[in-house]
Amino acid sequence: MRKILLLALLTLGGCAAVGPDYQRPEVPVPAQWRLADGEMQAVANPGWWRQFQDPVLDQLVEIALQENKDLKIASARIEEYLGRYAFTRADQFPQLDADARGERSRTPTGANLTGDTTIRNLYQTSALLSFELDLFGRLRRATEAAQAELLATEEAQRTVILALVTAVAGNYMQLRALDQQLAISRQTLETRAESLRIARLRFQAGLTSELDARQAEAEYYATAVQIP
Repeated sequence: MRKILLLALLTLGGCAAVGPDYQRPEVPVPAQWRLADGEMQAVANPGWWRQFQDPVLDQLVEIALQENKDLKIASARIEEYLGRYAFTRADQFPQLDADARGERSRTPTGANLTGDTTIRNLYQTSALLSFELDLFGRLRRATEAAQAELLATEEAQRTVILALVTAVAGNYMQLRALDQQLAISRQTLETRAESLRIARLRFQAGLTSELDARQAEAEYYATAVQIP
């Protein structure tokens, strides 16, 4: 009998190692890949745009994060995979089912041999502890896969956030640069207008030729056409 029991334990021990461990799928990447200093800081610091101390940019990024559909989808998927991971992980632990019930009965007077009224209280509790032996690693493989899906989903959310913030901040910086160029063009136009006025006065006074006045006029209109 002992030999049979020992043989059964050895057989179960051998079965427990059946099944390959979960491995994350390989993704082809370049052999060498280096980030510039600015890009490294952007990846390491998710709130990098706050360094500009621009309340308008902060508000635009906040609105984009709140209203972006892709980010909402990524957040919903994280909640889904988080629940799936918790569910599969719970299967690895013992399950306890408990039940309690109570009953009260009353025997009327004269209904028994003693002739007295009898009241009986009956209480009953039960508990069932169950545990599934993961002999073949099925539950552990499912938990590892669910955890990998959760981590991949969280990484996808970070990617969406980084791409979204980068797009908003980049467009905003481009807009600010255009505003600055527009301000410089308007200031240049004012300078050209003053130069044209002086050139015309000097031409009318006979101090310069008409060519100088025409050249100042051409410079003025060349600057004016650049302003929307």
